Amino acid sequence: MSSIANSRETAFFARLNAMTDQWMDLFGYLAPSVVTTTAEEYRACRETAALMDFSMLRKVDIEGPGAAEFMNGIVARDLSRVPIGRIAYGALTDEHGKMIDDCTCMIRSPDAVRFCGANDRDYVLFSDRAAGTGIKVSEMTEALPHLCLQGPASRRILQGLTDADISGEAFPYYTFRDDVEIGGIPVFMTRLGYTAELGFELWVERARCLDLWEALIEAGTPAGMQVIGMDALDLFRIEGGFIIGGVEYDPSVSPYECGLGWSVDLAKNNLPAREALLHDRDATRLRLSSVVLESGGADATGATLESGGNEIGFITQAVVSPHLNGATLGLAKIDRGSAEAGTLVQARVGDAVVAGEVVRHPVYDPERRRAKES
Repeated sequence: MSSIANSRETAFFARLNAMTDQWMDLFGYLAPSVVTTTAEEYRACRETAALMDFSMLRKVDIEGPGAAEFMNGIVARDLSRVPIGRIAYGALTDEHGKMIDDCTCMIRSPDAVRFCGANDRDYVLFSDRAAGTGIKVSEMTEALPHLCLQGPASRRILQGLTDADISGEAFPYYTFRDDVEIGGIPVFMTRLGYTAELGFELWVERARCLDLWEALIEAGTPAGMQVIGMDALDLFRIEGGFIIGGVEYDPSVSPYECGLGWSVDLAKNNLPAREALLHDRDATRLRLSSVVLESGGADATGATLESGGNEIGFITQAVVSPHLNGATLGLAKIDRGSAEAGTLVQARVGDAVVAGEVVRHPVYDPERRRAKES
């Protein structure tokens, strides 16, 4: 992550600044690294609920005749197969088939798509492509601050603040709602998250964002909810196998290397960079995996991995995993011939050689049963 000297403040900065003085830069914005302690924040999300500011994610509205078809010619997923009201997650690539962003597209109608990513290039790309088409591209990041409420108690907390039915049957995983009020405040809600827990994202007009914050704090605190920072989020994402730009991918990386090859629909007629992606599907050797080491913790980040005396990959980021009782867990890019669970590895961590093993990926709730909970 970059220096915070030039980082922007989100709409929730004043509230968070009263709670912590530990900050980092996330996608150009100030984000708290720790609010209470990472251990407490981790436990809250896994056992009750956690609230985090995700306003730094880039939001773009694409509207006009054929907006969904327009976006289908830009992203790797086949949006023509995504029903209205559903969300498609996948890769946004450049003309060479390399990663720009991992992103979600929310299909509001054939003529309206709401996009969420983490790269300023997204808006520029859409605007350039829309020139002269009648498609309107609107940058909404500052206009729609964004909170995430995650954890097994998240639905119960929100249900106490709304008359809308937000049960799993009425509001399934990977869908969105724009007909809900939370504490009397209109919100745009998604059944998504970055924690592998039951969770919701709430986008709100900037003028009402602090009202929403206060409503969630008032309702959530008695239930054990905690406001959390990005250090805890690193634990969730690595245990849950979630990727992030600048760590698992950069503009030199194909979707097949960073775990998003499944989202590339090579059969759709208007797939951008098809030939490059076809090439990368077969030529890309590295695959995203999970590795457990005997020791190393965060120092194992970037460590080279070897097996049988041969270099087979490297760790993108490592943490001490609470889910694995303090074992070192890393997301790793490993040669596809060695990426099977059970492969024994050695990691070079500083001057030490640490034993480890490739494990099932992701390690935390790989079937996403908790996130899909009804």
